[in-house]
Amino acid sequence: MSQDNRIALDIWSDYVCPFCYLELPAVNRLQQAFGPQLEVRWHAFELRPDPVPTLDPDGEYLHTVWNRSVYPMAQRLGMRIQLPPVQPRSRKAFEAVAFARDAGRFDAMHLALFRGFFEQGRDIGDSAELLRLAQESGLDGAALQAALDEGRYTQQVLQDERQAQALGMTGVPLMLVRRAGAPLETAAPLQGAVPYEHLHATARDVAARVV
Repeated sequence: MSQDNRIALDIWSDYVCPFCYLELPAVNRLQQAFGPQLEVRWHAFELRPDPVPTLDPDGEYLHTVWNRSVYPMAQRLGMRIQLPPVQPRSRKAFEAVAFARDAGRFDAMHLALFRGFFEQGRDIGDSAELLRLAQESGLDGAALQAALDEGRYTQQVLQDERQAQALGMTGVPLMLVRRAGAPLETAAPLQGAVPYEHLHATARDVAARVV
């Protein structure tokens, strides 16, 4: 397929963001619709990097957001998720999924992190829990532990976040849809968990642009 016909979808997200997980079915459906014409790349965006305080898992803010927005959206999508009992930092989770990408198991680990946190309430900020999720995803736990200990993927995570800052991003999910090879600055932006129909229409419009 000609490079000019390919579409790039870059997604900045956080594994502790419920709306990022709720957007996953739409992204998967888009991949099925466009097949090899679509290139999807997920990027790191820590909503609360150290030393920013994490949220109180039993605080009024989270309960209000979940009751007003998250649970109704999940019900419409047929997804069964629950407010996790912990609110961890996500730096190590991003490093773990970067390791998984190099090992050819990105999709499995990506889904395991979201499901582990939002369906099972697992602490994805804990290295031991990350190793268990990695092993369940077909990864070598000892190799992942070595990568985390070395900080092998830390700079890759930070580079994603520097790029997000340079592009003026303040929240996630943030999706940029463009022709493959075109500058990110030319992409059509989509903020939040948008309906599949909106995502598909944007990708279709980008694909139809004359280059």
